[in-house]
Amino acid sequence: MSSNTVNQEKDTWSSTLYNTNASFVYSKQYTSAVLGLLDPKPGEKIIDFGCGTGEVTKELEQIVGKDGLVIDKARQNGLERTFVGDVQDLVYPVELASLRGSFDAVFTNAVLHWCKRDPAGVVSSARQALKADGKGRFVGEFGGLLNCIGLRSALHIVLESKGRDAKSLDPWFFPSVQEYKTLLEKGGFQVTHISLNPRITPLPGRLIDWLRTFCRESFLADLNEAEAEELMLLVEDKCAVDMRDSDGGWSVMYARLRFVAILPAATT
Repeated sequence: MSSNTVNQEKDTWSSTLYNTNASFVYSKQYTSAVLGLLDPKPGEKIIDFGCGTGEVTKELEQIVGKDGLVIDKARQNGLERTFVGDVQDLVYPVELASLRGSFDAVFTNAVLHWCKRDPAGVVSSARQALKADGKGRFVGEFGGLLNCIGLRSALHIVLESKGRDAKSLDPWFFPSVQEYKTLLEKGGFQVTHISLNPRITPLPGRLIDWLRTFCRESFLADLNEAEAEELMLLVEDKCAVDMRDSDGGWSVMYARLRFVAILPAATT
């Protein structure tokens, strides 16, 4: 692990907003289950498909040790050999291209629900990253069916009321267990675990802060600041009856899809 490498993929995420309004994403409380499914071992090579600001990847780095290797998709927390790319069609920088097909595991947390354009492309990228020894595993967690229920429909209602095509602006892919199991199997994997796990997620602040973090550069990317703020306030108001408690605290209903899929050994 020697140097940081970055390609020219556009990254619109704000690390400040993410750390302030969404630190629960990488909290031990919410990542222990998927890390338990991954079960990383010292010396393993693991690639992290989308690590946000790097906290969970740092944990993996500490486990695999100096003889292992973790590659992630961000440039935070001093992680080395990082690069920005699209996991729906993953292209390795020239200096890291030799690592393709050398990994023991592909790990991903809270990322794949952003891969609406080509979910099958993600599975293909994972397959191409793994060793063909019959032990390579693809392990992850992301939003599944019913994730952000109520909030997502409020976004659609408000956007449609303003004459916008909410369906085309919606960036999320929230599949059912069966839908994603089928996708993995079509991609050449054997699924050994897959489950949908509901989770009430208290927010550190108001819902509009969550919306600024996760929706401003997706649903509302083509709006100016005033227009975007107006729409987010309308969404917050619509959601208050279900998502704000009597003390003013906000929570979002998450539904997390967890999976473990094994890549069978290559046959000749």
